[in-house]
Amino acid sequence: MATAAPGSTAEGADADGSGGGLWRAVTAGVIAAFVGFASSFAVVLEGLTKVGASHAQAASGLMALSLTMGACAIFLSLRSRLPISVAWSTPGAALLAGSAVPHGGFPVAVGAFLVTGVLIVVSGLWRPLGRWVSAIPAPLANAMLAGILLPLCLAPAEAVHSDPAIGLAVVLTWAVVGSVRKLYAVPAAVLVAVVLIATTTHIKTATLGPMWPHPVAVAPHFTVAAAIGIALPLYVVTMASQNIPGIAVLGVNGYHPAPGPLFGWTGAFSLLSAPFGGHAVNLAAITAALCAGEEAGPDRAGRYRAAATAGGVYILLGLAASAAVALVNAAPPHIIEAVAGLALLGALAAALTGAMADPGQREAAVVTVVVTVSGVTFFGVSGAFWGLLAGGALYAVRHWQSQRAQGGGPAAVPAPRSAPDDSKVREPDRS
Repeated sequence: MATAAPGSTAEGADADGSGGGLWRAVTAGVIAAFVGFASSFAVVLEGLTKVGASHAQAASGLMALSLTMGACAIFLSLRSRLPISVAWSTPGAALLAGSAVPHGGFPVAVGAFLVTGVLIVVSGLWRPLGRWVSAIPAPLANAMLAGILLPLCLAPAEAVHSDPAIGLAVVLTWAVVGSVRKLYAVPAAVLVAVVLIATTTHIKTATLGPMWPHPVAVAPHFTVAAAIGIALPLYVVTMASQNIPGIAVLGVNGYHPAPGPLFGWTGAFSLLSAPFGGHAVNLAAITAALCAGEEAGPDRAGRYRAAATAGGVYILLGLAASAAVALVNAAPPHIIEAVAGLALLGALAAALTGAMADPGQREAAVVTVVVTVSGVTFFGVSGAFWGLLAGGALYAVRHWQSQRAQGGGPAAVPAPRSAPDDSKVREPDRS
């Protein structure tokens, strides 16, 4: 069992001796769940639809993700007594949103989701696989993610062009609220979009279907193309953009759980959601800070209650999946995509910054972005894989050229000066 963070008060007792700590933990959990759901449910629905899900299957996938990540958060938080926040893979959903329907339809995508879950489980059980993912050069991983996100982040501009009234209202709400509190910018934009869609759009209730979600099981179909073109990039962006940063957020706040078991459990819950349309469950990164930080109360040993509360709220929100799909179906073109694009702007900025941070690797990163954005498909494999492959090849060539130049250059020639105590002089770091 994990121990409480250093400096925490006794478990179950608030630092000030009142019930304020519990209330703050519960409040932080509710806010974290609402922000996490409202900020990216549109991305999830867009992604599932783009890989062939019907409206019923998309609602089922959203519900399955909400239920499994909620249950996973409750299980891990209560088991470890640490604020382990869990979310769906937003970068993974963005990857799907930039993809095309695979040959064979949604069952092929579901097969890829299962492969992704297996890879995440293996990462938790077999350390070399996790190390291999961590060994992918950060500029290339960020560049692939930037290439995935860029087309989606153009949607707000397209929405303003296609429907100026609603589009401008949504974008301006995001900008104004974000200037005060960035965390609430996208939920506020979602709220404005919902109100405007409800008041300006005629919704035929007969076409909405049941408001109570129904799980739709999909028999998976496995193909090599989907494993390479969907499962592998989905695994990489989920690990590099969610699971690994999620561990880092916990560490910054003084919690140091073993990563392997957490990865393994999120992969197991991903396998539970996949047959019903869920693409991936993983550790939360952004909302994790709400549950692990000061917002969740002064009692660091009691902040696990915030993550557990967030899990419970996710389960309740999952029961509204059909209503979310009905909203998306009733919305004017590009409006929901605009909300999704606004939600991903921060991730795009971070990815581009990470991709271009090292001047020596910038060329390979640009190639990765360009090939990924191009959407080229060979042998049924999507552009994200080819972008990472092209950038990786150029990175390897440039690295080899650099090593060769250093090996034959003046730096390799020993200094002519000698002295009796030369052996005590430290060699310069050549790593």
